[in-house]
Amino acid sequence: MRISFLALGAGLVLASLPTASDAQRADNDILPVSIGLQEQGVKAQHAGDLVAATDFYESALAADPRNRSAIIALAQVARAQGLPGKAIGLYREALLLEPTDIVALTGQGEALADKGALELAREKLAEAKRLCAEKCPQVAALEKTIGASAEKRVVAAEALIPKTVVTTSQN
Repeated sequence: MRISFLALGAGLVLASLPTASDAQRADNDILPVSIGLQEQGVKAQHAGDLVAATDFYESALAADPRNRSAIIALAQVARAQGLPGKAIGLYREALLLEPTDIVALTGQGEALADKGALELAREKLAEAKRLCAEKCPQVAALEKTIGASAEKRVVAAEALIPKTVVTTSQN
């Protein structure tokens, strides 16, 4: 009698273990529902509805958190909304999934430049150039963004030069 309870317990344990069909999917095997939601997000983004695009991209990530394209698209929306800090974090998430993703790497560099962290943006640029041996449009866009941000900082610094005010005191 005791053996049958052990056999029953062992059978339950074995039945709860994952089978071959439950094995982990490949990193590039994104669930179709996530891809569909991402495509709706792209349509909303192209229509200029960034709020709806954000909702679709977040839903796509809820359906499959490994959808790196949805993470990158969400980061691009955050940048378009003037939220470079949020974009930097999202690009970091995408780079955790695929460290050599040139779009995520240069996107993070652009968001860093938007935020004013030019030295970190230049580091991302150097890494992107190392990854992309040929001319990549993403590298050129990052170079342009860094250049524009550097010019804005110089202009802003010149605008902050204090004007001397001379006062005379009378007793």
